[in-house]
Formats: sequence, C-alpha cells, structure tokens
Amino acid sequence: MAREKKDGLALNVRIDAGIYHELESICDDAGQTKTKVVERALQAYFSDYRSKQEKLKMLEDSAVLTRE
Repeated sequence: MAREKKDGLALNVRIDAGIYHELESICDDAGQTKTKVVERALQAYFSDYRSKQEKLKMLEDSAVLTRE
C-alpha cells in the first residue's frame, strides 16, 4: 500500500558529513525516514526556541517593571 502524499515542500541543505552519518545511523536504528527524523528535530528546536524567547521576554518585561 502506498503512503499518503504529504503536503510539503522540498528543502535542500548541505550539512557536515559527520552529522549526516549520525542522521543515517539514527534513522536506521529508529526505522524512520530522514524526512521524519529531521522534521521532528526541527519541531523540537522550534519549540525550545519559542520557549526560551518567551522566558527572555518575561525577564525583560519584569526588568522594565522593576526599574519604573
């Protein structure tokens, strides 16, 4: 049975050979495609980034309030 078509865009990147080989190894271990592993890694990165930005904003806002 064919996989359902994904509504996605192609992304071509050049990465360090060591990172690529580690990606391949993880994909083999997990039985997942490179696409799925990279998507999940990016989602985790984006989530972490947004969380850190929210915390930074709260710290900046509280610093402004304490100065007033």
